[in-house]
Amino acid sequence: MKNRLLVPPLVVLTALALGGCGVLPGDGPGTRTINVWVMKDSASDDFLQRFTAAYEAGHPGIDLKFTIQEWTGIGAKVTEAIEGPGGPDVIEVGNTQVARYADTEKLYDLTLESVRDLGAPEWLPGLAEPGSIDGAQYGIPWYAANRVVVYNKELFERAGVKKLPATRAQWTAATEKINRTGSQGIYLAGQDWYTLAGFIWDEGGELAVDNGGTWSGTLDSPAALRGMAFYKELQSLGSGPEDADEETPPQSGVFAKGDVAQIIATPGITAAILKQNPQLQDKIGYFPIPGRTAAKPCAVFTGGSDLIVPVNAPQRAAAIEVVKALADEQWQTDLARTMNYVPNKTTLASVVEGQEATRAMAAGAARGRATPNSPHWADVEAANPIKPYMTAVLRGEDPARAARRASEQISDTLAE
Repeated sequence: MKNRLLVPPLVVLTALALGGCGVLPGDGPGTRTINVWVMKDSASDDFLQRFTAAYEAGHPGIDLKFTIQEWTGIGAKVTEAIEGPGGPDVIEVGNTQVARYADTEKLYDLTLESVRDLGAPEWLPGLAEPGSIDGAQYGIPWYAANRVVVYNKELFERAGVKKLPATRAQWTAATEKINRTGSQGIYLAGQDWYTLAGFIWDEGGELAVDNGGTWSGTLDSPAALRGMAFYKELQSLGSGPEDADEETPPQSGVFAKGDVAQIIATPGITAAILKQNPQLQDKIGYFPIPGRTAAKPCAVFTGGSDLIVPVNAPQRAAAIEVVKALADEQWQTDLARTMNYVPNKTTLASVVEGQEATRAMAAGAARGRATPNSPHWADVEAANPIKPYMTAVLRGEDPARAARRASEQISDTLAE
């Protein structure tokens, strides 16, 4: 890992003080335009218009310019922007991408703002942890989404399942009960590795660990193997393919046929389900993925976005203030309710109480995690030895042997 841009506290405080007088580089007098890159579909036009109008009204001399970016090819585009002579002032990035950009040493260290102004101890761990590199906070959590159990209420009622399961034992028992009615209790593809990651974390395991700068795959740890064992048990209760992931075929289409009681997905899948079968409109429900005990839901992979400020931001001091506003309680509440997201703090979970799907996500997000915080983790996902490992175990190969093979491949990739 390269040395990070760590600004001495005295320098940071002095810069902030000067920033209030418009002395930071790029922060001169007169109207200033703050350029913000946001990803397509992350925020509605209405939300961005509301935020812009309110922010500009409260900050005379500031003009906000939001530019919508496509996810396809965004990695290279962001890297070019932060390494150039002066790109956007604020950039939305995927939470698991922060390490990749921080590795360039071109991100501004927002640790002071995180502690002093943004309530960092309350952040969702799955957003906060990947934004923190070597103790410095480069990514500010913006919003989250995670997997829940999407279920068919009618099939649950038909099977006599009156109480939603809160433990693994209750979950498998309910699924088996639905199977006895002739419907499929659950559809779980054999290579849904994000779901497996949650089971591994729930057991206290990891996908990979950092040993003083050297990353090692750990799918062969006892805890990780217990997570895989439960995955195998659950997957066997349905007819999901052993050698494909949740998109082959798309599980939205499988669920839309109306004879599958459960899938594991983000609630956003509902739109695709209803497009194929509008008759399910009032039959779809959501609950957190059950944990080992009723006291805690299962750990889950947290997807979502962080906000970063490049070192080369032309209006850096003003950009930091925009980030603070986007991450504060008022606009987090607005964004969560508008977009059905989980807000960035565990203490804000109550703002989505009236939204069944988002409430279920928020319960799991409190125990959310992100993938290993290595700048090379994207390379692991590209080759993804986890998927064939899962298929091998489901088809009867010795789990420990298959896990060692996959762990070695992960270690080799992270060492490159």
